[in-house]
Amino acid sequence: MLRVFITGSSDGLGSLTAQRLVRHGHQVMLHARNSQRAQDALAACPGAAGCLVGDLSDRAQILKLVHEINQEGPFDVVVHNAGLYTGGYRRTQEGWPSIFAVNTLAPYILSCLIEPRPLRHVFISTIFPNAADPSLYDLTWRARGEQDFPDIQAYCDTKLHVCLMAAALARRWPSVRANSLDPGWVATKLGGWNATGDLEAGIATYITLIEGKGDTNAVSGRYWRHSKVQPLPMAEVGDVAVQERLLGELERITRIRASDKVIPRFAPSPLEACAK
Repeated sequence: MLRVFITGSSDGLGSLTAQRLVRHGHQVMLHARNSQRAQDALAACPGAAGCLVGDLSDRAQILKLVHEINQEGPFDVVVHNAGLYTGGYRRTQEGWPSIFAVNTLAPYILSCLIEPRPLRHVFISTIFPNAADPSLYDLTWRARGEQDFPDIQAYCDTKLHVCLMAAALARRWPSVRANSLDPGWVATKLGGWNATGDLEAGIATYITLIEGKGDTNAVSGRYWRHSKVQPLPMAEVGDVAVQERLLGELERITRIRASDKVIPRFAPSPLEACAK
């Protein structure tokens, strides 16, 4: 039995994956943005261990969520499923676009601060991260501003970020399996109900990486689709210098570092250090 935490699991692929995992006998902790969505998540997934609440566009709520995850843990697998697709800039309290906060910063902060480290991190990317800008220029869009904010471009950029993140953390943390996956263009609220991709194949890819099926335990830092390793979506994902540039920028923005050391349980946690 695995203990699995899935962000954004009140509906869509997160909920469907959670339901499948419960049927497979695993213990699943759900996550929702607010209490109403938490009720919806639990109703959709009977047998779930519970549902943690936190708005991933709010840094303070992310840190509170980390504290609750660590209290409920340890978890064997964390699935970074929550994501925004469209909707404009929607400035957070820190001045970040919500798409960037939810899709990039939240997975980074959770990965850095959940302890002990899970055996596996699964990052959800997209079918078109190759449409992203690999320059990593102006990650927070402050230089470019809110006017005519291109949310589709921002979405693509953030989905490249999680591919880079998976590759970077796989390299820094050799005992952890960190991979990104493309679930395909499937009929969910995010994908749209006219999507033509194979929903079952998308769920199966989640399950393959979560359960460590086949050779997945020997593979880390890669990009998956239809339960198989795919070529990296662009060459920059495999470029250590680009990976380190992203981690450096995220560390600067969040003041949280993706440490390459395992922190003992009795030592001050990175979350405590961050709060000071």
